[in-house]
Amino acid sequence: MTVLSRTGAALRVLWRWLRIPFLLGLGLAIGFLVPYLLYLDREVRSRFDDLSWQFPSRVYARPLELVRGMPMNAAALAAELDAARYVDEAAASTPGTFHRDGERYTVSRREFIYLDGRERARRIALTLAQGRVAALADADSGAALERVRLDPARIATLYGQSQQDRRVVALGEVPPLLVAGLQAVEDRDFKHHHGVNLAAIARAAWANLAAGRLVQGGSTLTQQLVKNLFLDRSQTLARKLNEALIALIIEARYDKRRILDAYTNEVFLGQQGAQAVHGFAAASEFYFGRELRTLGTSEIALLIGLVQGPSLYDPRRNPSGALARRNVVLGVLRDTGLIDAATCSAAQAQPIGIAARAVLPRDRYPAFLDLVRRQLTQDYAGAALSDAGLAIHTTLAPAAQALGEAAITQTLAGLGRRGDDIEAALVVTGARDGEVRALIGSRDVDAPGFNRALDALRPIGSLVKPFVNLVALAQPQRYSLATLLDDSPIDLPQRGGGRWQPRNDDGQVHGQVLAVDALVHSWNLATINLGQRIGVERVRGFLESFGLERNINPNPSLLLGATELSPFDVARLYQYLAADGHALPLRAVRGVLDAQGRPLTRYTLRSGAGDYTTAARLVTWAMQQVAVVGTAHAINDAGLGWLHAAGKTGTSDSQRDAWFAGFSGDTLAVAWLGRDDNRPTTLFGATGGLRVWIELMRRLPTEPLTVPTDGIEEVVVNAATGQRSSAACSGTRVLPFATGYGPLEEESCPLDRVKAWLGVGER
Repeated sequence: MTVLSRTGAALRVLWRWLRIPFLLGLGLAIGFLVPYLLYLDREVRSRFDDLSWQFPSRVYARPLELVRGMPMNAAALAAELDAARYVDEAAASTPGTFHRDGERYTVSRREFIYLDGRERARRIALTLAQGRVAALADADSGAALERVRLDPARIATLYGQSQQDRRVVALGEVPPLLVAGLQAVEDRDFKHHHGVNLAAIARAAWANLAAGRLVQGGSTLTQQLVKNLFLDRSQTLARKLNEALIALIIEARYDKRRILDAYTNEVFLGQQGAQAVHGFAAASEFYFGRELRTLGTSEIALLIGLVQGPSLYDPRRNPSGALARRNVVLGVLRDTGLIDAATCSAAQAQPIGIAARAVLPRDRYPAFLDLVRRQLTQDYAGAALSDAGLAIHTTLAPAAQALGEAAITQTLAGLGRRGDDIEAALVVTGARDGEVRALIGSRDVDAPGFNRALDALRPIGSLVKPFVNLVALAQPQRYSLATLLDDSPIDLPQRGGGRWQPRNDDGQVHGQVLAVDALVHSWNLATINLGQRIGVERVRGFLESFGLERNINPNPSLLLGATELSPFDVARLYQYLAADGHALPLRAVRGVLDAQGRPLTRYTLRSGAGDYTTAARLVTWAMQQVAVVGTAHAINDAGLGWLHAAGKTGTSDSQRDAWFAGFSGDTLAVAWLGRDDNRPTTLFGATGGLRVWIELMRRLPTEPLTVPTDGIEEVVVNAATGQRSSAACSGTRVLPFATGYGPLEEESCPLDRVKAWLGVGER
């Protein structure tokens, strides 16, 4: 019997024993494996054909717009650059860096997309002098610039359920060296295998066996993608089989470019707390604070090296391990011809290069973000805000926010033990546009929770008095700043019984006084008499016209501020005065872009008609005197007289609330100090809220206030009677009046004229 015949006989015997198991296995494969493969194929196609992720929405401050001649100082510019994560670099050649040489700055701006389009990367030279931008130019060409924007600081991230930070980019936007280097390091046969590389698995197994530990992986890029998209990270045999099957299906269904595109956006590359960093674009921001396409060779090598173990090679926690891994990757790039030896040596000689502050921005401004959410929910559902990848551009000015926080901290510290239990709130807006530049809702500025700026309803005290005067001055034929008011005792019956007997804070009565003096010195009795003359209901109606949706007290005590408003409500009222008698809504959002950078919504400025502009200017003029000789004279005493600021102090009963609201030419700020338990603070408006305001305005770049004179005429009046007088007369003052409504008859003072003619009393 030949060898061939003996082999055939053996096979026939073997078949008789194996045919039943074989047929059973074949049936199992047809009955289970094929349907399972069809199921997996359906799942892969449904996920891959419409590949999408939950994209967190990013919240940005307003971009700093530098204009030649604008107010700016070193402290404010430093706060802006710090918030936007700029790093000091000697040459300031890399986007996201700056360098200061005395008063001259070079800033390398990043590319960014704003509401009106894309702004390219650019190097800017600016010089500060005497608190202003003295010069502004392109740092490369030297061409003078009138204005230029810096990219806005990212101040928060609104996450959906996944807590994943991700920025999706097309494969064409990824540096070619990263794409090629990723394949060279992680999967050299990527272009040739069909999802699973048996040779690579064998090589890895042999290397791991020889080393006695895990030193090499055999997974293809496709398998790694499967782990991220479809499976958990367990090491069971079932998971490994599923991984291989899904990888084969993906490779059969989709081309290599589509797989690479998904991989570069999905790969896990780091963690910050509960926030996971996915994709190379997000990792570039996380580790370097820069756009992916601006990275150099050493930085690209570090990102590629992180793929093998983001935790193991975390450059912040394990810089030596990360450096070693990066250099290994650089060696692979050299050996595969992707870079030359000189480039490799130069890159290996560079430090790790991680930007210390290039981390995921934490939500540092809880009170302001609370306002942003409230205003956006009018137009967007909650899910749209958290996982649609929106770019939300707000009005926050990082310098105003930082300096406001410092002002509160310093003021409370200055109170000593008195300040231990005192809470604070601050609202800062643009005087002419109503944009909310800063919002602080607690002495612990980073603490979420009760937002006192928006939700603490407190009696506003004398802050109401400018509006009592405004309602009166809106009737120029009857009232002016020279109107005589009776500052004498008041005794009125109360609805529930008893008597209302208010007093002036100084405990004195002043008899007949000019309306301007009653406001400047905050005399209660004169204000009540004025309010009763014009009607409490008129004052109430004017306050309600702002749409505050608060219960406005209809009793005479309203005239002394016995109505409860939040600091944000007060800012809405005072915005009317700061905006020259125009009602402006306070807005925290400028606009929203979709995930592709296309405009979805823009919130434009909408002001009221300005029906009482002249009256508002007269009140503003009087409030300027408050800051010179009145209850807020500390502004002048602090060396801020050059601001010509207008403002008003406010103190509630028993000194439970200490307010100040005031504005310069371009900034309005409302400050409140008080206790949550409503116990007395022992502070007045002048010793509480005003201190915060002064500390803020000492450092914040701002313009002095100039009250427009249109519709205003100045008249010399007798300071005792308010009647027109001659400048030659003693005891006179110059007061503004609505044009055509000044006193007509001039008082005579013959004795003063004779003295003036004789030169008596002159030196």
